[in-house]
Amino acid sequence: MTTIVTILTEGFADWETALLNAVAHSFYKVETKFATPGKQPVTSSGGMTVTPELAMEELDVAAYDAIIICGGTAWQSPGAPDIAPLLDAAKAEGKLIGLICDGTVAGARAGLLDTVRHTSNGVGYLDATGYRGKALYRDTAAAVTDGKIVTAAGTSPVSFMVAVMDGLGLADDDLNYYVGMHAAQFGKAA
Repeated sequence: MTTIVTILTEGFADWETALLNAVAHSFYKVETKFATPGKQPVTSSGGMTVTPELAMEELDVAAYDAIIICGGTAWQSPGAPDIAPLLDAAKAEGKLIGLICDGTVAGARAGLLDTVRHTSNGVGYLDATGYRGKALYRDTAAAVTDGKIVTAAGTSPVSFMVAVMDGLGLADDDLNYYVGMHAAQFGKAA
């Protein structure tokens, strides 16, 4: 069974990975897990409290097909969790890594975005991280995939969900239909 784990921090942006986890779990029978620093409950920016099953520091990346880093203000703070060892292990194991919004800040700090095409919340958004991948930045509203790394702005949860599902080999006509329903609000087909 395909299994993904989403890393949440205090103040996580609830909308950024909600579609991914809901679609994966409800429609594709993917096992979805959630981890936080120290396995502590966290409250989202929208006020939703999540009590996780797992501690981020104890994750065995071999047990997951994808590691997803949800955005949130914690990744910009001086006390942000160090997820470099987790991301390094996931990359070494060939796991899909999804970074959205401030999750890209965590990925940039870990050096993950130094050598892959990527996006984030805007040109220059990752500059303060000290990363060396600015030449590979793509200024686009849609998610960017390079190998096993998917990045997206916080305003792109639909394309992020599609890119992760595609990276897991789960994209199909049903997913295209679902995305088309979201695109319909803008009067466009997917």
